[in-house]
Amino acid sequence: MSRYDFDLFTVGGGSGGVAASRRAGALGARVGLCEVQEVGGTCVHRGCIPKKLLVYGSHFRADFEDAAGYGWSVPEPTFDWTVLQAAKKRELHRLEGVYGRLLRDSGVTLVKGRGRLVDAHTVEVEGQRYTAAHLLVATGSQPFLPEVPGIEHAISSDEALSLPRLPRRLVVVGGGYIGVELAGIFHALGTQVTLVLRGGAVLSGFDEDVRAFLTAELRRQGIDVQVDTRVRDIEKRGEGVSVMTNDGDMVDADHVLYATGRIPSTQGLGLTELGVELDARGAVVVDAGSRSTVESIFAVGDITDRINLTPVAIAQGRALAETLFGRGPMQADHTHVPSAVFSQPPVACVGLTEREACARHGEVDVYVSTFRPLRHTLSGRNERALMKLVTERASGRVLGFHMVGADAPEVLQGFAVALRCGVTKAQLDATLGIHPTAAEEFVTLRERRPDAEERLAQERGHAAGTGGTH
Repeated sequence: MSRYDFDLFTVGGGSGGVAASRRAGALGARVGLCEVQEVGGTCVHRGCIPKKLLVYGSHFRADFEDAAGYGWSVPEPTFDWTVLQAAKKRELHRLEGVYGRLLRDSGVTLVKGRGRLVDAHTVEVEGQRYTAAHLLVATGSQPFLPEVPGIEHAISSDEALSLPRLPRRLVVVGGGYIGVELAGIFHALGTQVTLVLRGGAVLSGFDEDVRAFLTAELRRQGIDVQVDTRVRDIEKRGEGVSVMTNDGDMVDADHVLYATGRIPSTQGLGLTELGVELDARGAVVVDAGSRSTVESIFAVGDITDRINLTPVAIAQGRALAETLFGRGPMQADHTHVPSAVFSQPPVACVGLTEREACARHGEVDVYVSTFRPLRHTLSGRNERALMKLVTERASGRVLGFHMVGADAPEVLQGFAVALRCGVTKAQLDATLGIHPTAAEEFVTLRERRPDAEERLAQERGHAAGTGGTH
């Protein structure tokens, strides 16, 4: 008889924890999992799924407007936020049931309550102790609210996704993917949105052309994007708030939403007491196999602050289960991970930005195209798309795909496969496009963008050629 209650006990029922537990159970391990909130975690209940449902819901306003250009006469549409919220809630409840059943079908014992590690093999949940040969911590991350006077009057993305009423005015602080996604949702639903950025453009860390293009698109839509701006303080004003910036400007709104990043949820788990090393941000330090500095304790997903994406957490969890109970040592592959931002218009990318490519590979060739999608030639909407390709000059190997525009995440998923297979520019050129689509642009890009030095030389030559004509 085993000296432990379980072979694996998981703390946290989000994407990574559920994936690891299900795979371990399917491999014959005795698995327990505790979760204090809904099974499915942030992605299902406070992130990817509810956000994407709200993106779908918010886009119908534009669709109704565009229909007129195609001959449709639509009565003035009305929107009911409470109906959308109720429908969203029903779907999330259904998904929680699905996750629970998947765990049961894999033989996983689900324990409701907050878990805390007592020793290297013991977890305590609501006064009950459970022992396991291996412990997995997968409690994800939580919104970060900085120390700003009046920050107690702000809301995070958790609350924003479930507001009881649609705000008339909203201030969004932060230009990362959460900030631009929520700004786009509320703006499309009719809310007056002010987006406050510390830097000069949205989406820090993305390709510079993508950042500049999306920032311009958000402004063109009517979102008030305030760059190089910080919040000095927040005051409560009746049912709303007043936000003062470092420039002394005041913006009144129903809510101020802080989307200034997320931090690993490691507080109160007893990790440091057991000798588990945490980094400066509070993330669990792990090796390539997701093992912490305590041999029997592992961690996957956002709590490790590696690549904080749902598919990555799932891959890490499955690899760990295979390592412990299956085919032997396995590691999640963190190279060529595609990502998307469900802004309006959406962004998707895979591979290196132009700056990263230059730093790692030296000379690169860049191909960029901006165009008005065919749909809007009749709709009349002034919306454009951007596609960018970065290649290694010496070999022609593609280093990065970047796109801003309708269906960008759907388009880039296929090109992510091509990138992983080592696709070259010549192979793209030899591929016939599907016409007429936006995606075909990636296989019809022909004009290389001149390097900075070449552009400067061209500008000097033009200036010399026109000298004395004015």
